[in-house]
Amino acid sequence: MHIIILLGSVIGGVLLSAQSSINGAFSRKSGTYEAAFLTFFSGALLLAILILFFGEGNILKVFEAPKWQLAAVWFGVGYLFLTVVAVPKIGVIATNIATVIGQLSAGMVIDHFGFFGGLSVPFTWERLLAILLMLIALRYIYIGNKKQRAETERS
Repeated sequence: MHIIILLGSVIGGVLLSAQSSINGAFSRKSGTYEAAFLTFFSGALLLAILILFFGEGNILKVFEAPKWQLAAVWFGVGYLFLTVVAVPKIGVIATNIATVIGQLSAGMVIDHFGFFGGLSVPFTWERLLAILLMLIALRYIYIGNKKQRAETERS
């Protein structure tokens, strides 16, 4: 079962990269807000249909959740919007690597302190090294993107 979940996560990563690239291109034609809106509107329609046919309970129970848990929706909106803005300017790979660095850094803090009722995993020098190596990789990817963009503009 864990293999299926890992494979699903990899597929999710592939879909996010494709979405980032497509939304970045789409935003140049339609606008950043419009691209983000279309993504959320389409997702809301699909989820409404899924809830209608496969929902497990009462959607109004959402209002019984602690307010801090409802704040998570804004994180998704922020992620998508910032990705739509970043991709046309710095490229898909630089955007995604920066996103992963942010996710892993926040995850390490959350794990270390066991926030939100999660498993407590201590912060180690190996984890710090992993983040530093990813930052170095991001720098080289970003520099490579800038060189490629400059060469393309000269041609």
